[in-house]
Amino acid sequence: MAMTLRLPEDLDRQLEALAAARGTSKHALVVEGTRMLVDLETKTDIVIEVAASVRARYADLLKRLEDA
Repeated sequence: MAMTLRLPEDLDRQLEALAAARGTSKHALVVEGTRMLVDLETKTDIVIEVAASVRARYADLLKRLEDA
């Protein structure tokens, strides 16, 4: 899907320099960065869900440990 991306000038210059240094395109870097962010957020959501599950499952034990 096509999308227009407007970046602040300083960020565009940094992206251009990074793309040149890596021998790739700005587009490829934006795609890579977006994937990294989505992966990070997804993993964060999973960790939060697991922590909530553990907290609920072991609430009594955690309370006893807290009081010990």
